[in-house]
Amino acid sequence: MTRDPDRFWNPYLAGVALGLVLLATYLLTGKGLGASGASFRLGVATLQAVAPAHVAAVPLMAATTEDGSPLRYWLVFQVLGVVLGGFLGALTSGRLRGETLKGPTFPARARWALALGGGAVMGVGAQLARGCASGQALSGGALMSAGAWAFFLAFFGGGYALAALVRRQWT
Repeated sequence: MTRDPDRFWNPYLAGVALGLVLLATYLLTGKGLGASGASFRLGVATLQAVAPAHVAAVPLMAATTEDGSPLRYWLVFQVLGVVLGGFLGALTSGRLRGETLKGPTFPARARWALALGGGAVMGVGAQLARGCASGQALSGGALMSAGAWAFFLAFFGGGYALAALVRRQWT
């Protein structure tokens, strides 16, 4: 498939679809959307394969194995659905290929370093906050949580402030 920018999903329709997914998640599971719990459980499952005694000795990790596998958890299946949805979105918009999106003068290696560094900072922040940005903004915001809205505004405000510092990667 060739890349056609006109075939991107309409952001308003995608937002409505995300809202309907969030509503369906609340109706079917009684829980909101999030992702950090799935990555934690994937880490525990990996560690359990290598050092099961360590997993058993750490109460937080051991609690994830009470039902057998740490991967037997609803958030794991939700994240698998996100991956499948991303695949289908890329397929239907003609963007299913490996590429590094960056500005014409910015090196791909630096773009990857910024992306990995930002992901690591977000991962640490999600553990400190006991939840990820998507869970805070989508699920907490939908429940009109004052803390979630404060986070959401600070998250986007920080993003806009930082954008001025990394703008050269797109020019």
